[in-house]
Amino acid sequence: MNELIKEIRRLSGYTQEKMAEYMGTSPITVSRWENDKVIPNNMAQIKLYDLCQKKELDLSDFLIENNKSDEKDVLYHASRKGIKGSIQPISRDKCDFGKGFYMGDNILQPLTLVCNEKDPVFYTLKFFAYDFNIIDIKVDLDWAMLIAYYRGYMDEYKDTRIYKKYAHFTDGYDAIIGYIADDRIYAVMTDFFEGRITDEALIACLSALKLGRQCVCLDQKACDRLVILKEKKLSRLELLLLGDISEKRRKEGISLTRKYLNEYRRVGYYFDEIIEGKNHG
Repeated sequence: MNELIKEIRRLSGYTQEKMAEYMGTSPITVSRWENDKVIPNNMAQIKLYDLCQKKELDLSDFLIENNKSDEKDVLYHASRKGIKGSIQPISRDKCDFGKGFYMGDNILQPLTLVCNEKDPVFYTLKFFAYDFNIIDIKVDLDWAMLIAYYRGYMDEYKDTRIYKKYAHFTDGYDAIIGYIADDRIYAVMTDFFEGRITDEALIACLSALKLGRQCVCLDQKACDRLVILKEKKLSRLELLLLGDISEKRRKEGISLTRKYLNEYRRVGYYFDEIIEGKNHG
């Protein structure tokens, strides 16, 4: 929190005295905030957020660097209320790759995922992946169809060959590595599942967005190979800023993909055609 306040003041061009005047407090209080001796209360954090909006400050890079680990090959996870006890392969229904414990290499994805929660906790983890089976899924049609299966878009096709293929696609694996369907791509994924764009348009959009990678521990064996390196409670100020970043990323994703949607609109196969086997996949 203290480094974030320093960054806000620096980008605003404020001295501690000017910041204190804006916040309706004393320079000594601002100094204590910045020296991590006192944490601003919620009202003060909201006022700091209002200053960020007034000055149109972009704190995306700072939030990434401030939460990034110096250690190599780490993964990040955000929990709505924090992890209680041992890590377990459970998650919300209809996640990208089904039930499991989700982590990613893109810091902003888990951070923005919990930006509307009350008391979320952000984790840095190390995954010691050895002696078990991992499936690595590329950005391709299998990736999209597996997400379609787990999110319930294929439920009405349970008697088809393709449904059965993806129902058993990850059988025998302890973990999945694949790309993240983050907040920039949800609208495009929906367009694909609802038959408005083809698979070729979808894959082109995904490639353009350069999505981060995620790892999903599917069973307890995989979860037991995880070590939490750091945990951090997210402040009200951070959550407000992350909410803005999430919305900005969503709009940027929609804008970027329009070009590819038009370019590939008549190239490839639609979701219902794939289900019916017309692409021979």
